[in-house]
Amino acid sequence: MAQASLQHKNAHNNTARLGDRFDAFLRRSETASGYALLSPTMIVMILGLGAPLLLLIAYSFWTQLPPEQGIGVDTTPTFDRYAQVFSEPIYVDVFWRTMAISGLVTAFTVALGYPMAYYVAFHVQRYKFVWLILLTIPFWTSYLLRAFAWKIILGFNGVINSGLLSLGLITQPLEFLLYSPTAVVLTLSHAYAAFAILPIYVSLEKIDRSLLEASADLGDGPWASFWRVTLPLSMPGVIAAAVLIFVPVAGDYVTPSLVGGPEGQMIGTLIQVQFLRVGDWPFGAALALSAMAGVAILVILFTAATRLATRSIR
Repeated sequence: MAQASLQHKNAHNNTARLGDRFDAFLRRSETASGYALLSPTMIVMILGLGAPLLLLIAYSFWTQLPPEQGIGVDTTPTFDRYAQVFSEPIYVDVFWRTMAISGLVTAFTVALGYPMAYYVAFHVQRYKFVWLILLTIPFWTSYLLRAFAWKIILGFNGVINSGLLSLGLITQPLEFLLYSPTAVVLTLSHAYAAFAILPIYVSLEKIDRSLLEASADLGDGPWASFWRVTLPLSMPGVIAAAVLIFVPVAGDYVTPSLVGGPEGQMIGTLIQVQFLRVGDWPFGAALALSAMAGVAILVILFTAATRLATRSIR
């Protein structure tokens, strides 16, 4: 009797072990299937992003040979290119100017995009898809054409100056509109408006409306309810919009080249000059990587500070 009970117990344990092994096999199969599905995308990312980034890192530690020694680089590792980036004031000044312009563009686009996203999310009941399509109209045209359009609008004889002159509000065209940081901020704010509206809209759309009703039942007015409920719950969208705008704007070089002038040049323009005009790829690589590191640090600090501020609001 005891032997039969022991055999039954062993059989049960063996069955349990087989079941565990089968479950583990299924989990491994699902994991393998997931990796198999992701592998094409991962390969493209590695080849399209990882390989150029590794090459950029390698170039940043090399030295461009002088013209009399031929075309090429000295592959002896050195930190001289990074020392040159941080020792020459022009590159440090342009970097902080880039951060300032990028911050202004981010602030303007988020401040202007939030009310639009709020209106569509809370007040538009029908045809929301049509509204979202209309909000993305700037993306229907080429980015380069939009930059040229602003160049015409802000030009010395452009739409704004011509209109103000015809109204008698000014006696001579305003020179600060074009080829200035103001022109860069205006052009980039218009170009990246949808990047602010859409993430904020998604975040606002996900807010449970019963929370707003509960806030009103507890005595909060519209502004108090917005400040204590809507804004904190929509902050993930605001943060996502800010990051989506700040990072590409910080690396933009087309708009500063077209409408920036000497005072509106950004770090992307200097990087482009080093690669395509001067031909000093090692220094251009060091400048690009230094800018990437600076932007990453600022984004991390901004995200952390915003989350702390959101917690304090709650």
